[in-house]
Amino acid sequence: MSYRTELDFVQKLLAHFRLKTYIVEEENVTISDFDMGLRKFLELDDEYELSKVFIKENIKANIIYKLTDAFYCNYFLLRLPDTVADTIMIVGPYTTREFNRNEIMEFTEEYSLPPQIFNTLEKYFNNIPYLENDSMVLITMNTLGEALWGNIDNFRFESLEQAIAPVHRSSEITQAFSYEQTDASINMKAIEERYAVENQLLLAISQGLSHKVEMIMANMSSSSFEKRTTDPIRNMQNYCIIMNTLLRKAVENGSVHPFYIDKLSSDFARKIEQVTSMENARKLQKDMVHKYCLLVKNHSMKGYSLLVQKVVTTIDTDLTADLSLNTLASKMNVNASYLSTLFKRETGSTLTDYVNEKRIQHGILLLHSTGLQIQTIASYCGIPDVNYFTKLFKKKVGKTPKEYREIFLRGAKKK
Repeated sequence: MSYRTELDFVQKLLAHFRLKTYIVEEENVTISDFDMGLRKFLELDDEYELSKVFIKENIKANIIYKLTDAFYCNYFLLRLPDTVADTIMIVGPYTTREFNRNEIMEFTEEYSLPPQIFNTLEKYFNNIPYLENDSMVLITMNTLGEALWGNIDNFRFESLEQAIAPVHRSSEITQAFSYEQTDASINMKAIEERYAVENQLLLAISQGLSHKVEMIMANMSSSSFEKRTTDPIRNMQNYCIIMNTLLRKAVENGSVHPFYIDKLSSDFARKIEQVTSMENARKLQKDMVHKYCLLVKNHSMKGYSLLVQKVVTTIDTDLTADLSLNTLASKMNVNASYLSTLFKRETGSTLTDYVNEKRIQHGILLLHSTGLQIQTIASYCGIPDVNYFTKLFKKKVGKTPKEYREIFLRGAKKK
């Protein structure tokens, strides 16, 4: 297969959209695997045969088909060239719409499905990957087509009719339905997939990989979490609360001291309760992801001994305190020489340089965000002598605090 590298790359890329890909030989093609067990649950066994015949007769070479079935799920299907047996690639399912409870109820009514299966059907729809805009997937499939067939003139896209449609078998479904069925494979798969995505998110957050976290979040649907009320805003707030908890624990796993985590987590808890629209909630989610990742980048103490962790946290807690080596050693009940050696070995910086760096960073923050006098800023940074603060600032930054502020203000005016 001359295009194996390109095919592997596309499969990995689609996986980042939470889209599954299946490479199957023609005689083995059914929808029993890639519809997440829905039709099997609904006792629509004849649908498997329908899909098999449909694919055999209609999937032609050099065409990428987009199928939207009667369950509003989208798939891409194509016949791979240069294979020993006729081989079909199937991508999906995914949906481009989010379903609320009323819409799912109307769906069950339209197809004469019994009310008993509503909860299972709701979980099915909520766990189908949701893409608000599938243009990137279309571009990806188009790029794959170029890799498979040489250039864009050698293939085309086609849309398929709803060939995989449900049938009205309400009485049979009702007779076959039981509580055990509801908790069977369809729900288990959804739960397993949700936990897998959450674990990926936690790992990326704990490593401070904001770009990876944003990609995972873009493909996580709030609908996959339980809707406890009929109020969509309250449900979104609940989702944000869950996110805040997950992110907080992930950052803790990233060796960030609870001192920093608690402050940020409490701040977001207040903001969550102030959410008044879906747009506000989505913006807040992005802000949460960004700031928790920054927390790991700026405050992770992975690899630090407990003693050094305590010293670093003490420094960050109050920059105006006496942070000299002797004072900190006394607070920690250790020898000053031992602390100095250990701190340098683990952080790569002397304790004095580390403290000065933190104080200058705080000074830059205050110059950006306040109109305080330089003298006042110096005091808030723990350096009451403004002349020494200015000298230290210029040594670290290359400009005096006054010069730095003037440059910053000129830049802000231009924006």
